[in-house]
Amino acid sequence: MSIILHISAVLITGFFALLISTKILGKTQISQLTAFDFISAIVLGELVGNGIFDPDVTIWSILYAIVVWTVLVYGVLYITQKFRHTRSFLEGNPSILIRNGIIDKEQLVKNKLDINELLQMLRTEKDIFSIREVEFAILEPNGKISALKKYPYDTPTTSEFQMTAKAVYLPISLISDGVVDLDNLEQSGFTESWLMNQIQQYGLTNFEDVLYGEWREDDGFFCLPTQNKTK
Repeated sequence: MSIILHISAVLITGFFALLISTKILGKTQISQLTAFDFISAIVLGELVGNGIFDPDVTIWSILYAIVVWTVLVYGVLYITQKFRHTRSFLEGNPSILIRNGIIDKEQLVKNKLDINELLQMLRTEKDIFSIREVEFAILEPNGKISALKKYPYDTPTTSEFQMTAKAVYLPISLISDGVVDLDNLEQSGFTESWLMNQIQQYGLTNFEDVLYGEWREDDGFFCLPTQNKTK
């Protein structure tokens, strides 16, 4: 029982400690995983992992290690923000793999990539299936690829079609899993009676019958039923 309590205590403590650490360091530690962030994730994971399987490692030692590591990472982030010349070493630089439609073999070798891996990244990340479509391709410090297509293959814009620009509206979730989001409903300026009337137009009689429902200024109300009910 003592081992179970020890593991439970370490997991709970580690969970909240890492959560707080992530909040302090910012969301970029999650969305943009650079080489430095990857090392941070491994080290923090090892700290908690060792605490689980090694009874000699106390909770306080884990907390101390996480605090010290968080301070170190935060210090590095502060340095890269204040001193631009350190970013190249600590964060890395983007590499241009394709320039003016021509593959830079030196950059491929430098980044430990081959043609097949480059093609795979273009297919999976950018839906590009031919090198001939690419004018520029840049490997970002977080390992993802950015691509600029050549003019004949690029997606046409509204201005090229000489179309009138339209306003863009953000959809607002009003019902999720049968539960009405009262805050969003109130902010949208609607009432529950109005919402009930909207779902009735879809042949539904209860909010519980709605899997998801949203409102968009330019397109009105839309919902998906939890069962095979149609409008």
